[in-house]
Amino acid sequence: MAIRNIVKIGDPILNKVCRPVTDFDERLWQLLDDMRETLAQADGVGLAAPQVGILRRIFIMDVGDGLVEAINPEIVSEKGVQEETEGCLSLPNEWGITKRPRKVKLKAQDRYGKYFFITAEDLKARCICHETDHLNGVLFTSHVIRKIDPEET
Repeated sequence: MAIRNIVKIGDPILNKVCRPVTDFDERLWQLLDDMRETLAQADGVGLAAPQVGILRRIFIMDVGDGLVEAINPEIVSEKGVQEETEGCLSLPNEWGITKRPRKVKLKAQDRYGKYFFITAEDLKARCICHETDHLNGVLFTSHVIRKIDPEET
């Protein structure tokens, strides 16, 4: 495993749409393992492949209840509204209150290509939305309804 560099704001890769994953092989597994180590080192809750320079539809997250690896993720339903604080490893020291769904249902594939579903609420739903946005070239700042001074977080 290796810690990868996290791409920062200003890099054009963060504004590009990612391609689907078609090969579920050792190369993918290595990327997922590297992303897990990178996320742990950065002390974040989610990391998308474009944040480490890879234009593939992959994200990982751990909001405190175990690691989730989501490949070719698709949000299939949304419910409710939440307005909460959000930040991003690619935008250090930038925070804002975002408006996101309170509850989402995610369809994705695991590292072996098997489909699974997750129903998530609150922070986990927010993280799923945030990381899925990365795969579509969208940053959390497009959902900010009020910026926050970093000293407030």
